[in-house]
Amino acid sequence: MKEFPTDDDISKIVTLLIDTYNVPDRLMKGIMGKEQVNQLNRMLQDFSQQTMGSYQMARLVVMQKGADVFSGSGQSVRDLRKFLLKKLNDDAVKALYEQHPNPKKKITTPSYMYGELAAKKWIPGGRWPKAFVRALGLPTIFAGLSQKNGKKKAVYEDVTPQKKVPKLVPYQEDMKQRMLEVLNREGNHTRCMLSLPTGGGKTRIAVESFIEWMHPRFYDGKYMLWIAQSEELCEQAITCISDMWIDKEFSESLRIYRYFGGTEPDPDDLTGGVVVASIRQIYSRLQNDDLFIQEVLQDCGAMIIDEAHHAASHMYAQLFEKAEEHAGKGLFAVCGLTATPGRSDESTYTLVDRFEAYLIKPEFQWSETYHRNPLAYFRDEGYLARPKHIVYENNSRPIEVKEEEVFDHFGDFAPEFLRVLAADQERNKLITKRLMEIPHGAPSLVYACTVEHAEFLASVMNALGRKAVSISAKTSKAQRNMYIDAFKRGDIEFLFNYGVLTTGFDAPKTEYIIICRPTTSAVLYEQIIGRGLRGPKFGGTSECTIIDFADNILNLGPPLAYTRFHHLWELKEEVLPAK
Repeated sequence: MKEFPTDDDISKIVTLLIDTYNVPDRLMKGIMGKEQVNQLNRMLQDFSQQTMGSYQMARLVVMQKGADVFSGSGQSVRDLRKFLLKKLNDDAVKALYEQHPNPKKKITTPSYMYGELAAKKWIPGGRWPKAFVRALGLPTIFAGLSQKNGKKKAVYEDVTPQKKVPKLVPYQEDMKQRMLEVLNREGNHTRCMLSLPTGGGKTRIAVESFIEWMHPRFYDGKYMLWIAQSEELCEQAITCISDMWIDKEFSESLRIYRYFGGTEPDPDDLTGGVVVASIRQIYSRLQNDDLFIQEVLQDCGAMIIDEAHHAASHMYAQLFEKAEEHAGKGLFAVCGLTATPGRSDESTYTLVDRFEAYLIKPEFQWSETYHRNPLAYFRDEGYLARPKHIVYENNSRPIEVKEEEVFDHFGDFAPEFLRVLAADQERNKLITKRLMEIPHGAPSLVYACTVEHAEFLASVMNALGRKAVSISAKTSKAQRNMYIDAFKRGDIEFLFNYGVLTTGFDAPKTEYIIICRPTTSAVLYEQIIGRGLRGPKFGGTSECTIIDFADNILNLGPPLAYTRFHHLWELKEEVLPAK
């Protein structure tokens, strides 16, 4: 099933909208937003191009909205749907209304049907959207992507071929065996931390180890509780656990419960298995004495915490307190996964107390190279890509602001300050210029300052002839997955995002990572660059270019995070002045 408009789809709909139906520019501007259109035109003039014409604007709207170009309930999209319906003859409009009437109104005149049909609820991929695009001769993809209701079982199932899980490489197999040794020796008293550089396979090693150890315990109705920070990380864990269980060819099934994103599993459905949960939902439900999580904690056999550097937070303190109430002081096996086990603040002691009775990390006793330079060893062996780092410094226009106006209570840049950077026309011009220098067809991830910044930069690149989309937390899950899959296939060159592709996102063929938002958080920065560090042996690339847009921010405290990662750069860091 096609999930993203092809070049032919885009050309066809643009031609129909402009040449056949004569859609006026004002409607296209309404969809995009007049302010964004004005900003785009100014940017295009900076690049010695004319302002957008009708074709370019229509193409931009289609690229920006994708399959959801007609989706939504806002006035601008309803106006567009109504305009197009008026282009149909009376018989066609009557036929549409007969099939999709408003049961509360008896309408027989076509002139009254336009508004009713245009305002009709648009369910992506539903009967009405399909009838709408069919009547207008538009490609079916623009009816939208069908979204399953998560509370009901679908009446159909899409069966995909099962990929053979690749074998663990030697260092991963060694870490798995050491993990099993600890589990078999310590049992419920296991406290360990598994540490690997980002891209080294932490999730895979932990899943294999705990699935094998928990296998006989699942028979007794025990649970493996896997906790992550985001829905993307939770879904990634479910995929990995499912793949591992199938690959092991166990004779019985494994039940996996989703306990994140507002799901409400029934405690009566509990029969043992794996519970994949977000810490936010656990924390929230514990406050309300949720029976499901209480039952899971009472019969928990193992708890794995992904991104365990977060485990010093108050939410985890509450979780461990409640776990002791339900499971007793001895608890159960607890393991943390992290790329950065070392902390430089008071949370160090909390993490050590919870996990680091055993720290499991790679051991290459046969290789002096690894002991001298672990990262060089991983790259030479093809496990990690060789990153090239380029920094664009804006020294000519220093930004001088008060510290209390810039940093949030976590010590990173506040949203208000990031919005100031996002609106900087000269900075955006520099970013666009550098993005246009990236070779055509090179998969590039771009981290923007705000949601609007991501949308604007994606629009600029589309206007300049490069295929780009933007996603954020407000993007529907179906559309987000559609864009990510299209990016992985190479249908999209630039994937702009704000706040959603730092963890749990897997696109190993990424060649460029562009960081437009400054950050002082070493953890966030490592998560971002980790998206491009996977080497050829893990299905990635041999090299990855990381581009930072740094700003000369005066009189401030914490340094930008990239300055703490000089040890990562295989190829000499290149610092270029902004021009």
